[in-house]
Amino acid sequence: MDRCCKEAPLFTFGVIADIQYADLDDGYDYSRTRKRYYRTSLQLLKKAQKSWSESDWKPDFIVQLGDIIDGFNAAHGASERALETVLAEFSSGSGPVHHVWGNHEFYNFSRSALMRSGLNSKVLADESPTGTSAGSDIHAYHFSPVPGFRFVIMDAYDVGLLGRDESSEQYQAAKDLIQRFNQNQDLNCPPGRLDLSRFTKFNGGFSQDQLDWLDSVLSLANRKQEKVLIASHLPVHPYVTDPVCLAWNFEELLAIIRSHSSVVCYMAGHTHVGAYHQDEDTRVHHLTMDGVIETPPHSAAFCTISVYSDRMVLKGSGTVMDRVCLF
Repeated sequence: MDRCCKEAPLFTFGVIADIQYADLDDGYDYSRTRKRYYRTSLQLLKKAQKSWSESDWKPDFIVQLGDIIDGFNAAHGASERALETVLAEFSSGSGPVHHVWGNHEFYNFSRSALMRSGLNSKVLADESPTGTSAGSDIHAYHFSPVPGFRFVIMDAYDVGLLGRDESSEQYQAAKDLIQRFNQNQDLNCPPGRLDLSRFTKFNGGFSQDQLDWLDSVLSLANRKQEKVLIASHLPVHPYVTDPVCLAWNFEELLAIIRSHSSVVCYMAGHTHVGAYHQDEDTRVHHLTMDGVIETPPHSAAFCTISVYSDRMVLKGSGTVMDRVCLF
């Protein structure tokens, strides 16, 4: 079918997760069972950019789901250089990039440094007198790509040990919380109980301030009859991730999503393994994206999502599957 005969989407966006670029030779994950392609992850980003630029419907924006560079950069004094390299590649695209923050961002930078960096995409939030952002040091905001739709970027490490000064109240509160469930000396080692395994240092959670803000954003979307898509680094539905990768207080965020009819999709990264589930109660689509870092150089891991009034059509590339998600 010719392009002119196809139904034009209301808007289109690209999604990519866990690039974790570093100018290093290939390695393995912590269990040494899954290979990681640090240097060639940049080539897979280039492949995604080329595909997006050649799409019938070019993306209006890109959502980068966190872990843009690998934590190994910090040990090599290469954090700034690695970030500049990846951001330069993103800048070669035609549309804006909404950056989600993951654990590897905080392995390389403090929260205050990230707020001053090119990864602070809150500048892309809708201009509004109130309610645009969840707080000055929380990387969460919302925007409307077209009338009738709203996109929310969430900060899954608002509560956590990573990126916080060890002398701060936020750090001590997070430490007290995690140590209630994880008595290991190494807090990156999960507790023995599967239902508590998410309480590790490489995960985090959402503060009450951020949850209250999300609730207000979704309430407004309900009144305006908008459809809402949410993006964060950490999954919040247990059916789309290994339990060890869930947000600390995923139940609280999931309860807010389930209390609002406006939400149609929640997408995340972090696990490196793609997964999908439609919530039985709310019909919300939960999508976890494959990670670029563990994708072989001959393949790919990104997608293009075209949004219509009644559905979103996900065109996957490489390890990412095609899907049609009805609203």
